[in-house]
Amino acid sequence: MKLSAILLCLFALLLAGCGSTESDGGPLPTIDTGVDPESWSTVPAGEFLEGRHDHETMVDYDYEIMVTDVTNTQYAAYLNEALASGAVKQAGEEIVGYYPGDDFLGFRHEEQITAGDWLHIPLDEAGLRLDFDGQTFNVLEGYENHPMVQTTWFGAKAYCDFFDWRLPTEIEWEKAARGVDNRPYPWGDTIEQANANYYSSHDVFEKIAGGLGDTTPVGFYNGASYEGYETLDSPSPYGLYDMGGNVWQWTGDVHENQHYRYLRGGAKDNYAYNLRVWTRNSAGPQHHGTNIGFRCVRDS
Repeated sequence: MKLSAILLCLFALLLAGCGSTESDGGPLPTIDTGVDPESWSTVPAGEFLEGRHDHETMVDYDYEIMVTDVTNTQYAAYLNEALASGAVKQAGEEIVGYYPGDDFLGFRHEEQITAGDWLHIPLDEAGLRLDFDGQTFNVLEGYENHPMVQTTWFGAKAYCDFFDWRLPTEIEWEKAARGVDNRPYPWGDTIEQANANYYSSHDVFEKIAGGLGDTTPVGFYNGASYEGYETLDSPSPYGLYDMGGNVWQWTGDVHENQHYRYLRGGAKDNYAYNLRVWTRNSAGPQHHGTNIGFRCVRDS
């Protein structure tokens, strides 16, 4: 590999791990986007065009999906309830919970995911937007309606399961993001800086964080103006916000012969092409970061 390519890869890895965790450039503005994190949208049964090459795929049932990513406020409330009920527990500097494990066939690069307690969120990561006093979780001021980050796949799944919901399959996620035409982005055919939170989108929070980038409140790109920053209304065909950019979103598929889980949507520190509806990312289910969140689906 040429030196320039190696340096580019290292730079990309640095970006992936460098989400802003504090607003060093000034106070974090509290912005109400007017988009309700408690709202859901119905995706009707039917065919849609999946993937880069527009493969006709059938989803033969209706389902509902969250209009936004799960917020810090929602996840903190869940943690307080789950801790009280014993659904999760503290283990040192971690919140963990039980997972029954995956089938393990010993394929090359496959890691064994056994039954037992697995990490849901780390408590000692600077990028966590929650504060824990040993009994109660609270959200850091200004991050109340930002997407919850630093959740592993186990932590995202546990949240959905707690309410009898589930993580979306990749097929469910893509149909919800794309609708029934062959658009490459949730909002249409092209991407502009004001469509989504991605690398160098120059939004309000990126400026505060000194150019490193930060999450934006859920539903931020809804056509409103924030402190002089004009956004474009950028929902998916089913009215879902942040299906491109802000944070990658865990999906629920557990594929045979591998331990990886897949993420969709692109994030605040990715280039524009990563926000296309067919783009996939992958990580082990114990992975977490400041650019990873999730939303849930439920049967209609």
